Amino acid sequence: MDIAYFGHSSFKITTKTGSLVCDPFDAKMLGKPMSKVEADIVTISHHHGDHNAASQVGGDPLIIDLPGEYERKGIRITGFESYHDKTKGEERGKNTMYKIESEGISVLHCGDLGHTLSAEMIEMIDGVDVLLVPVGGVYTIDADEARQVVEKLEPSFVIPMHYRNNAYSAEMMEKLAPLEDFLGKLGVTTYEAVQRFTVVPTDLEEQTKVVVLSQQ
Repeated sequence: MDIAYFGHSSFKITTKTGSLVCDPFDAKMLGKPMSKVEADIVTISHHHGDHNAASQVGGDPLIIDLPGEYERKGIRITGFESYHDKTKGEERGKNTMYKIESEGISVLHCGDLGHTLSAEMIEMIDGVDVLLVPVGGVYTIDADEARQVVEKLEPSFVIPMHYRNNAYSAEMMEKLAPLEDFLGKLGVTTYEAVQRFTVVPTDLEEQTKVVVLSQQ
């Protein structure tokens, strides 16, 4: 399984049988266009313009924007209802987290998760190998809350997203914390961003490793 990062909360997951894009964004929201991409599936965590621009993805994909169970091209997707804030959606509404499973690997894309995870939700998710987690705060969980999510889920790999990026609109980014705030919480003092992350079942270990992806 290959994972590439388009920036903000958008990723492309490619397997031997199909491909999926998470949370494509509108250039009008971020001030920078998303790379051209085609996919078999698009998942949308919530309907804000920086997460739901399915029209940016070619290839006539299946668009998933609600909790439930789905499958296409050998990729299984399970959507879990969560919230965009700490008040059960009263401020920003609902958010869907998606567990994506294929080739013996499970990936959890948290979307704009706005709260830590309860024991009940951890049990429902039932294990995850690669965690795509927001870390910038304000609109999502912050660095310390993201650390708590990592500790509860115990993934083999964690890939941070939704943090300050000066390549995007200053209006969108000024409130978000930088990536380094989250890395510091996990004791990571130096890192080298990679273009693409490839993972197979034999790579999975008990100790969590942080992977920083550069934007495509």
